[in-house]
Amino acid sequence: MATKQERYQYRKERTQRKLQAAGLERPRLSVYRSLKYIYASVIDDMEGKVLVSATSASKELEGKYKASGKSIEAATALGELIAKKALEKGVKEVRFDRGARIYHGRVKALADSARKAGLKF
Repeated sequence: MATKQERYQYRKERTQRKLQAAGLERPRLSVYRSLKYIYASVIDDMEGKVLVSATSASKELEGKYKASGKSIEAATALGELIAKKALEKGVKEVRFDRGARIYHGRVKALADSARKAGLKF
């Protein structure tokens, strides 16, 4: 039986292959979740540049959620913010890159709120 770390590595490699197979026409919305905060960036892989980025620790989200940046409310606010910034830059469609994280909790809340704000995955 594979260890937890091995399963994580398999999931990470599978996600990377899937993103590469989807092509590089659209920028990708990369999400990183730490124990304390959640980070999101829209990256153009053709040029190798970060178009927009936001984090739950940013001043723009101060006071939108109660205790810390690790709540689902913070992820929801971050999804709305990253979608708003991306739409201002002219990005309407993205590929969703969750890394090796499972699609639930804060990652799912961020993705759902970005969809509601106008980004297409």
